[in-house]
Amino acid sequence: MKKLSIPSLLLLLTLLSSCEAIGTIFKAGYYVGIFVVVIILVIIFFIYNKFRR
Repeated sequence: MKKLSIPSLLLLLTLLSSCEAIGTIFKAGYYVGIFVVVIILVIIFFIYNKFRR
């Protein structure tokens, strides 16, 4: 059985942590996107009500 060398182990750990970071960024982007859409809908609703009166 071959031993894993330290550089290859460090590379593996770096790749796994970077994948987790990318996943977190996309998760945050998803929630920010929903927040922006809700804000835009509220602004449109506010403008619509203001011109209707």
